[in-house]
Amino acid sequence: MNGYGDDGVPQEGAVDEEAADSLLEEELRQAVAVLDPVPDALRQLALEAYALHDLDARIAELTFDSLVDALPVRGVTDAPRMLTFRAGRVTVDVEVTEDGLIGQVLPPQSARIEVLGGPQTARPVAVDTLGRFTSDTPPTGPFALRLRTGGEVIVTEWLRT
Repeated sequence: MNGYGDDGVPQEGAVDEEAADSLLEEELRQAVAVLDPVPDALRQLALEAYALHDLDARIAELTFDSLVDALPVRGVTDAPRMLTFRAGRVTVDVEVTEDGLIGQVLPPQSARIEVLGGPQTARPVAVDTLGRFTSDTPPTGPFALRLRTGGEVIVTEWLRT
């Protein structure tokens, strides 16, 4: 029995059940707020993380990662990490070293790039007319790149260094 008559109109007992369910739900919400509240720092992190996303951004898929896809070279112990991201016709090649990032946007074009490192952490990186860019600050922890090319916004997947 679903509490609705043959004509789709709620029966009198169903309205009472819905009110009781709503009341119970509200009581449970209040109990959780008192007994197990969300820490203010976590709430702030969630709000800041949400602010990082771009609704119109396309996600650039990681298509190559030297940690996974490259063959090891004998005798080389500290090779830079090479990454390739692709979103449609746009490709971003990035080399991650102890000294920072070196990369290029292909096809060559001017773009604005930001290195994202967490809430409210976006470091702009200069891009020349050939699409080349460098950053003297190595990423610490998870990072992603946000590219703005003309009217398009592209965000890479998040990676750990």
